[in-house]
Amino acid sequence: MADKFDAILIIAFGGPEKTEDIRPFLANVTRGRPIPKERIDEVAHHYELIGGRSPINELTFKQARGLELALKGRGSALPIFVGMRNWHPFLAKAVNEMSRANVRRAIGVIMAAHESEASWQRYKQNVSDAIAETGAHLSVEYTPPLFDHPLFIESVSDRIEECLNQIPDADRNDTTLVFTAHSIPTPMAYESPYVEQLTESSRLVAERLGHENWMLAYQSRSGRPTDPWLEPDVCDVIRDLSARGVKYVVVAPIGFVCDHVEILYDLDIEAADVARKVGIKLIRAKAVNDDPKFIAALADVVEKQMSL
Repeated sequence: MADKFDAILIIAFGGPEKTEDIRPFLANVTRGRPIPKERIDEVAHHYELIGGRSPINELTFKQARGLELALKGRGSALPIFVGMRNWHPFLAKAVNEMSRANVRRAIGVIMAAHESEASWQRYKQNVSDAIAETGAHLSVEYTPPLFDHPLFIESVSDRIEECLNQIPDADRNDTTLVFTAHSIPTPMAYESPYVEQLTESSRLVAERLGHENWMLAYQSRSGRPTDPWLEPDVCDVIRDLSARGVKYVVVAPIGFVCDHVEILYDLDIEAADVARKVGIKLIRAKAVNDDPKFIAALADVVEKQMSL
């Protein structure tokens, strides 16, 4: 029943909103992790190249407003709070606001469609840390990941179809559809369903589109160059496809639910530059962002959690 819960907590990564936020934001992201200084400097420059800010905060709040309206339309209205892992509004602030509003039981919605320690467990731990830090009397129950939800699959498919429609009919079947997700260390991947869920999402989308020519690749790796991370890298894939005579590639960032730096730089600038150099026409599909079908998928899993 809905009255078991007092509110919904949206948990997202967060991002800098102006140039002077970039370095403090990256310090939060990399704290306690063996990220070389050169990589941090490189990523700071990536943010500068996309305008000195990330749209992730704005898009997350649009997703939250969309979810609030969708639930209200279904008669399942609950107040929604937004907390970010790495930038304002931080999770501790959101939890503190929930405590002042006498929220005792909340539904947590992690804004990642696929599970790994980096994309799921850390979010839960950050919520627990925020509760401990603020002394709030708050319990949080989490909705499941959306990797195989029919409306998530539809939303991703719609984005890709927009791209395929830009390709001449004669070349469409030969176009390679490359699904991408954030690379993670292989030991972390082995301990989670991350790759399995990404593969299933990609398969379901390709099946819905009736497009057999697809593959899964990774992007945005960080950490020490000597550490093993998930491969193949999307840029290496583009080079290989060019060598095989492929003319068109549609890149779909299925592992991300918002357009942000990993898409706006790593795909729109870096991967696009590689494609130009090797003579491939690359078309990048949008992330699901605040698409109504994705919002409806969020509403579905929230309502299901209410009924448990």
